[in-house]
This record gives sequence, structure tokens and C-alpha cells, in this order.
Amino acid sequence: MRIDNRCLSKLSDRPIITTKQMRAIESLMFEAGMPVAALMEKVAGLITTRIEALYPLAKFPKVGLLIGCGHNGGDALVVARELWHRGWDVKIWMPIPKLKPLPAEHWRYLESLGLNLIEFSDLKTCDFLIDGLFGFGLERAIVGELADRITEINTFELPILSIDLPSGIHTDTGVVMGTAIKATNTLCLGLWKRGVFMEVALAYIGDLERINFDIPVQFIQQVLNQNDEPRESLYRIDPREAIAKLPSQRPIATHKYQMGHLLLIGGSQRYGGAVILAALGARASGVGMLSIAVPASLRDLVLAKVPEALIISCPETSTGAIAYLPDLDFSLDSSLDLSKYTAIACGVGISLDGMKLVEQVLSVNSNLILDADALSLLAQIGIDKLQERSPLSTILTPHWGEFCRLFPPSKTDDAEMDRLIVLQNAAIQTGAVILLKGARTAISFATNFEANSETYSETKSEVQTWINPESTPALARGGSGDVLTGIMGGLLAQKLSTSDSAIAATVWHAQTGIWLAKSHSQMAVNPLALAENLCNLKSPTVMRSMTN
Repeated sequence: MRIDNRCLSKLSDRPIITTKQMRAIESLMFEAGMPVAALMEKVAGLITTRIEALYPLAKFPKVGLLIGCGHNGGDALVVARELWHRGWDVKIWMPIPKLKPLPAEHWRYLESLGLNLIEFSDLKTCDFLIDGLFGFGLERAIVGELADRITEINTFELPILSIDLPSGIHTDTGVVMGTAIKATNTLCLGLWKRGVFMEVALAYIGDLERINFDIPVQFIQQVLNQNDEPRESLYRIDPREAIAKLPSQRPIATHKYQMGHLLLIGGSQRYGGAVILAALGARASGVGMLSIAVPASLRDLVLAKVPEALIISCPETSTGAIAYLPDLDFSLDSSLDLSKYTAIACGVGISLDGMKLVEQVLSVNSNLILDADALSLLAQIGIDKLQERSPLSTILTPHWGEFCRLFPPSKTDDAEMDRLIVLQNAAIQTGAVILLKGARTAISFATNFEANSETYSETKSEVQTWINPESTPALARGGSGDVLTGIMGGLLAQKLSTSDSAIAATVWHAQTGIWLAKSHSQMAVNPLALAENLCNLKSPTVMRSMTN
């Protein structure tokens, strides 16, 4: 795989890797002379420092450690030693007594300090727990007595900090292997692991952080540059950087048409509010001009809510939806020249009567966003239609149900298969930027490069997928997605690329929801409040409050 330039400045914080890749990187470090014991000491020291901040001695004086037999358990034993030296009352529970050599050495030293193993029931007396049972690479399901113990631990109502990832979570897929620890905090070691970003694992991860133990850049590059198939590059979005790159400063000599012109197409008698919410999102983006095509009967309502917009009245179906855009009917005085818009966003509230409408916008060369009902109609038209458009000129914004309608699983596939794999395949198949909505929204798109150069080539393709690491369930409300479409359309009209528009809009939308939920409440995060508070997120005070 090839590393995108955006990853080079902070290489260790961008990639999301697999078990195979992490093992290969660690092997390169050990082959180069890094002692395993020295690395364990360094990692454990960094973990201990973070624990001191998260669980200060004055409030959490008694700590229980769950010790496994491998190197994850070894890390936890070194942490136990350091916490003991710093004053914590350390309790150790070891359900698998046969330790590997290096963890066994650390345990012998702890015994010499007077620490003894405790009974399982004694864990309840602790103020918090540290999970060091299993690290990355767990392949077999946890069963039997240990599974029962983990299930019981999850009922203790104690804070739990997991080292690397919660024990029982598959490193690559996030699937629960029989049972798993439900962590309050997870400290991912070295590089981000794929499994902790999977939605199936979110209930077990808690607050996620990365412990950077200075993996040499050349080892990361060497492993990630290997020509494995499929050639996928999986990255974590940095929320601060995404927000910082949003349009904010304009040249002193500029005018509205230089700041982009978005055509927003939406609305119907049944879903009249959707296009208004999208328009408010577009307004917040700072787009220079906003035109809104709506059924003629909605014209006055939309104009009253968005008075600065140019309202285009469209012929209606018998159900009150847009029948078609007048751009192809030159007998009408209101005929549109769709090519004059720098971006078009279509779908919010158009209803399933908008088939001709979607067919029209697909034939236009402008950068295009298809959302909501437009996606359901595209599924009927056929996704092969996208291959007639220029690569990376279209953004699709499905949730999982819409995605499965667009890309139906075969009879041999499981509809709940690894979503990232099917997302990446869809991006290659269509040439579109696909934004798969969810608790961990993922944006995937295919690119083409010559080996070891920036030259465009049809012969060597790569698919990049960027995952938004932070969101809030407060956004799970009707209308939130309409606001996102408006933001994205406004950014796209201002000449951001389709991929950058999707990434930046996703983060801006999510971080505004997070900020509203924290500063007010989750119930306060309604779509109208979301749209009206988008610009607050770029204030210095709010930027400083962001976690990353």
C-alpha cells in the first residue's frame, strides 16, 4: 500500500492497522535491536503516567489488575509494579497461572515486593480495574469459567481501563469473541487497531486514546507500503485538523460568485422541512450563492426561511414532489443551465416520485451529491450509471440500509459482514466518494497512482478510507443528515474536492453535535439547533475544548 501525503506529517497517528501489520512492524523493531523487555518497560511507563491522570491516587487508591499470560499481561504487571511504587494499593487477579517467560519474570519480582494473588471476589473491593488479559491478535473465543468471570466483572459497576483493546474484542473486525470486557477507557498501544473503530465494538471501547511509544517511521512505511491485496489504506481523521482546514478567511477583493454557487434540490409536500434544514447547513458553510429548487407550492415557505437564496419553482407531480427540473425543457421561461453551478446536492425530501429528477442530475458534469431518496432511486436506476460520470465527481451518502439497497449482498454474503471491506469495494466499483453514515462514519474513495510517484495512472489503484473517530448518539434524529448534506454541498461548491468536502463536513457536523450535547444536553441537539450552531464550532474557545 502507498501512504498518502496527508499521513506523512503524523504518520503514527493516521493509519489504522491490522494484527498482521502490527506484528510485522514489531518484528522489524525487534530485528533492528529493540529489546522486547525494554519496549515493555517503556510502554508500561507511558500507560502508568496516563493512569495517574485518569485515576488519581487520592480518588482511586485501590486498583485491581486482570493479568493474562502473554505480553498484554506483562505490560499490566509492569504497570502494577509502578503503581505500587507510587502508592497505590495493588491487587492482582491472574486466572491463567502459566505465564510466558517475560511476564513470569515481572511476576517473580512483584512477589519479592510482597504482592500476592487475590481471589476473584476481592476485585469488587477495588476502586477501578486494569484489564491486561488479552491484547491484539486474539483469535479464539473466550469460553468457560473465564468467560463467566468477564461477564460478572462487567456487572461490578467499576471503571475499567483496558490496555490496547478490551479483552475479547477481535483486533481486526471488532467482533466480540465469546464475551468481552466493557471498558471505560481503552489505551490503544503504538498504532490504532482496526477493531476499535468498528461499530460492533463501540459498546466495549469507552473513551479511546492512543499511547505513542515512538515506532520508527521507516518501519511503519515499510509495512504499509507492501503491495498486499486488496490495496486499502485505512486512516483515522484528526478532528482538529479537519476543522482548522474549513474555509474561514476570504481574499479582501472577492465577490459572491467566487465563493461558489450551490444548487440544492429537494423537498416535497410530505417532506418540506428537509430542504430547509439542508439550506441552513449550506448557509453555515459560507457558500457565496445558494439556489434551491423545490416544488412550486413550497416556494414561499422556503423563501421565508432562507431569504438570501434564489428559489427555483419546479413542476410538481400529483403527490407534490418535483416532477423534473426545467433545464431540459427549453419551452419554459424558467429553463435552467445546470452547468453554471459549481456543485449540486440532490435528494433531501424529494420522495420516491423523483426518478426523472435523479436521471437529470446524473447527466450533468458538475460535482454532485446524492442523498436520501436520491439514493433509493439510484438503486432502481442502477449504480452502473455512475461509471458514466467522471471519477470522484459524485458523493453518495448512504446509511447502512441504503447502502445495502445500492450494493445488495449476494446470497452467500452476510448483510452484517465487515462494512469497511464492502464499502471499499463499492468505492472501486463506482468511482464515487462514498460516505457511509453511522456511529463511526467512514468515507471511502479510490485513487490511482504510479508506483512511488504522484503521477495519475489507470494501472495502479488504491482505495482510501477515512474514519471519523468521534460522534454522539444525539445526532440520531430525523433531519440531522439533511444538515450534513447542506454543509457538504456548500464546501464542495467552494472548490474543496469531493473527498475533502465529505471528510470536513462529517467532522464539522459531528463535532458541533458533540459540543451541543456537552454544553447543553443530548436532547438539545435537534437539527435546527445543529445548523444554527455550526459556526460556533470554529471559535477559539470551542476549538480548544475539542479532545483532539
